[in-house]
Amino acid sequence: MVKIEFLGPINKESMSLDITSLNELSELLKEDETISKWLENCAVAVNDTLVSSRDIKLNDGDKVSLLPPVCGG
Repeated sequence: MVKIEFLGPINKESMSLDITSLNELSELLKEDETISKWLENCAVAVNDTLVSSRDIKLNDGDKVSLLPPVCGG
C-alpha cells in the first residue's frame, strides 16, 4: 500500500491505496471533486523528495505528499 497525504488547505484525510505509479494516482484523484481542483497546482513529493514526472514507479510502503501552493511571509 502507498500512503497518500494531503497537506495544507486541501483538508482531506490521508489514505492508503494499492497503486504502482503517480499516473495511476492522478487518475484516481481526478474522480474526487474535492481534490481534483488542486491537482494542477500541487507539487508532489515521493518519500519526501519533490518529483516532476508522473512516470514514477511506486512501491509498497512509499509515501506520496500533495503540496498545494501557499502564501507566507
